[in-house]
This record gives sequence, C-alpha cells and structure tokens, in this order.
Amino acid sequence: GLITKERKNLDPAALPFAKDPGLILGLRDGDSLLEVVKKVKPDVLLGLSGVGGVFNEEVLKALRESGSNRPAIFAMSNPTMNAECTAVEAFKHAGENIVFASGSPFENVQLGNGKVGYVNQANNMYLFPGIGLGALLSGARIITDDMLQAAAECLASYMTDQDIEKGILYPSINSIRDITAEVGASVVRAAVAEEVAEGYGKVDPEELAYMSKEETVEYVRRNMWYPNYSPLVQQK
Repeated sequence: GLITKERKNLDPAALPFAKDPGLILGLRDGDSLLEVVKKVKPDVLLGLSGVGGVFNEEVLKALRESGSNRPAIFAMSNPTMNAECTAVEAFKHAGENIVFASGSPFENVQLGNGKVGYVNQANNMYLFPGIGLGALLSGARIITDDMLQAAAECLASYMTDQDIEKGILYPSINSIRDITAEVGASVVRAAVAEEVAEGYGKVDPEELAYMSKEETVEYVRRNMWYPNYSPLVQQK
C-alpha cells in the first residue's frame, strides 16, 4: 500500500519514496493502489512489483480519470505471469489512447477500425550493451549519472514525433547493432567530458578526447563482438 513517513520500521530502501502525510490530502499510510490512483489521478503507472495482475480492471479504469490525455502504463515485471497487466487488459480497461510498455513480450493489440495499440517491450538490450561497451572502451572505472543520461538521450534521439504520436517508444530491433554503437559512443564521449576516461588498450584519454563523434562511433563499432563462427565440421 501507500508508503508514508509515518510508517514504523520503514525499509531504508523505501525511505526516498515515502510521502509526507500533509501533502497527500485524503490518503493514509497503507491505502490501496486503487485508492491512490483515484485520488492522485497519475499520468504514469510504473509496475516493478513482480505481482501479476496488480494493475487490475478497477485500477486501469480509474486511470481513465488521469489528467494526461495519453496516460502511460509500464508493466515491467517478468516473466509474463508476473506482469502487472497484459497489453489487451491495458487497452481494454484504461482506454485506446494510452501508451503501453512491458518487460515481457506481448503482441500489438488490434483496436478495430484499423487502429493498433502498440506494445513496447522495454528491454535492457537497448542500453546495457552500449553502456557496458562504452564504459570499457573509455577506461572509466565508474559509470556516472551523466554517462547514463547520455545513453538514454542517444536512444531517445532515434524516435520521431510521428512514432511518439502513435505510441511507439523504441526503435526497431533490426537496428540494434547501430543503436549499440551510437549508445556506446555517447557513453565514451560523456566519460571524456567528465574526465573519468582513462583509455583502453593503446588508445589513451587524449586520443579519445580528439575523436569526432563519427570517429568515436567507428571506434566502438570496431570493438564490437560479431557472432561469426567458423564451421567445426567440414562438409563434403
């Protein structure tokens, strides 16, 4: 339920999310998700609970009263059985104008009259490989907030206004290698800008600093792994 600063024995990890009772008029510690959604009228429901179905029909219908004309539902828990709701449930109960993303894969939802409810699988494959490779190739010993911010902004730059208007939040998986190279390069350049880059192999920090954006992308691309295997059995 709702976490407030009045709760006793509050887990330290939850403390940053605890609300001041004086700022949440009409709500009390432990109030249900449904009660919170009805009172707060949120623009976004972010599900990280690992509890399947917690975004039930009542909760999703309550989101129709959101102040946003395109409320977002992120049912992020894996596997599919633990997803807070399915894509079909989200579009059916919360409305056709929502933006939907999930941790588990779901098919796009056919809404009728040629309309499609787009499902976005918010998978870490879009960022984690590029962040890791960029950190390695920069020689950074830490991954800073600015490096993560650079990676996120790089990924977002792939999307057009038309995509966003349709409810499409992520680029095609067919572009994943190009995305990883660009994300990795953005992480390298952020590390250089913050002076945490120490270089990698024969490439020192000064050389990284003099690379153009295009040269940095090519540097990352050259150091990517490609799954090209030699045949183990000779065919006659």
